[in-house]
Amino acid sequence: MQNKDYMQMAVQEALKAQGMTWTNPLVGAVLVKDDQVLATGYHHQFGKEHAEVNTLSHLADPKQAQGATLYVTLEPCSHYGKQPPCCKKVAEAGIKKVVIGQVDPHQIVAGKGIKYLKNHGVQTEVIGGTENLNVAYNFFYQQERPFVTLKYAMSIDGKINAAGKRRTMLTGDAAQVDVQKLRLQNQAILIGANTLRIDNPLLTVRIKNLPHPPIRIVLTKDANQLDFTSQLFKARGQIWLLSETKLTQKVGENVCCYTASKWTPAKVVQLLAEHEIQSLLVEGGSNIQAQFVAADLVDEIVAYVAPIVLGGTALPAVFGQALTGISHYQLLDVKSLNQDVRIRVRRKECLQE
Repeated sequence: MQNKDYMQMAVQEALKAQGMTWTNPLVGAVLVKDDQVLATGYHHQFGKEHAEVNTLSHLADPKQAQGATLYVTLEPCSHYGKQPPCCKKVAEAGIKKVVIGQVDPHQIVAGKGIKYLKNHGVQTEVIGGTENLNVAYNFFYQQERPFVTLKYAMSIDGKINAAGKRRTMLTGDAAQVDVQKLRLQNQAILIGANTLRIDNPLLTVRIKNLPHPPIRIVLTKDANQLDFTSQLFKARGQIWLLSETKLTQKVGENVCCYTASKWTPAKVVQLLAEHEIQSLLVEGGSNIQAQFVAADLVDEIVAYVAPIVLGGTALPAVFGQALTGISHYQLLDVKSLNQDVRIRVRRKECLQE
């Protein structure tokens, strides 16, 4: 097996923790000696031991690590946080070489882990190739704002809801499950008051029990006009109300109201950045979708296309806000989901090599 094969094993380890690491990155590791895999591990959950330490804990005898090579998807950390620095543990274990999939973009690490290892006699090699594991994490520490994904389901003629004030179910079960997987990858989900009123969504991740579910955000002119009997307010997890007026009534302890004279996409993104939220999923409605596109703050679009025609005065996607020009994206993939199709596009500058 070659370096890339062992690194791919480490990637598969990291993916086991999807949705569990909150603002920490997904990280996996593989320990190899004499062409034999001694142990594998990954960062299981936010606040828990990191991948390197988890891997070492699986050895029958700690002495086995002496002279071994550690493959890790992200540069070992070099600071004291909720866990001690991994680079120190790696050096103390007697590991001969560390092969790294990506240098950590977080300024608190950013090469310091590699420097520590070299200074303590551990060989290092950065081979790249694991950047797609943590797209939002990388983006956040490079661009200093959350990675924004726009998601919607539409008919084959580009409509997201039939005319009227009732929710239109467009896609089938397979697409609904895929949406859950998409939510699993995001730390916040945003809708407008109109979507809350018409769709009455939960906005929860129902395929996995998460210690830190995504923050559910409702953008509204007046928070006091919201229906607090909606099922959104009955589910566990943080809820943020972004309102132009102060909330004057008492609601659940999990509800926080932020006020501004006018909430723009830029202000929303700034608020999230201040709270170190790295990813935002914008689910609706159509006018909010258009506002984020017009503000040039959509990094990826995920569209689920159903083989139906709504026609007439049905509501189009991304509607109600004039754009100054055409927004260009590059195709990531097209996936069949039984009768529906998922199309993913991303800004060229956000594509990982």
